[in-house]
Amino acid sequence: MISSPFLSTAISQCNGPCRDLNDCDGQLICINGKCNDDPDLGTQICPKSPTPTPSGSCQQSGTLQCDGQTYPTYECSPPVTSSTKAKLTNNDFSEGGDGGGPSSCDGQYHSNSERVVALSTGWFSNGSRCGKMIRITASNGRSVTAKVVDECDSMQGCDEEHAYQPPCKNNIVDGSDAVWSALGLNKDVGIVDVTWSMA
Repeated sequence: MISSPFLSTAISQCNGPCRDLNDCDGQLICINGKCNDDPDLGTQICPKSPTPTPSGSCQQSGTLQCDGQTYPTYECSPPVTSSTKAKLTNNDFSEGGDGGGPSSCDGQYHSNSERVVALSTGWFSNGSRCGKMIRITASNGRSVTAKVVDECDSMQGCDEEHAYQPPCKNNIVDGSDAVWSALGLNKDVGIVDVTWSMA
């Protein structure tokens, strides 16, 4: 007599093992070897577990409408590593500049000759990186250290506080003119690939 674990008469509940529809209880169906709710019927018998996301991913948390356009918003940023991939943008941290209000870390405006940056909301980490130095490396091999003085808000925008700019993406290092100059980059390009890490 040949025995097989699948020749059992047991009926599987939520997330239980299965080979076909007959192995699952009630309105559950067999999906990828596990009994689960039938998406076509819209059953919600099994408890919901958080949707797994690829390692290191950061999912969009919502949208913001600005002047008829929709922008994604993010509460998170990709994980910080010894070489975190980012987009370097240019910001005028001086009073009246495109940075909007004073820097959130110190309530001050900063000269364009200072090597300062704003980080996307997730990387800003509720201000835990305020005053800390980061190292930014451009694809040309040049690197520079800069002080974190502000948040590049990935949740809010399009108002006076944010100089009427849309929310930042979740992978932005927003650098002053001095940062761009030290890296030998042309700020008129507007956005370039860089890596960064804590200095």
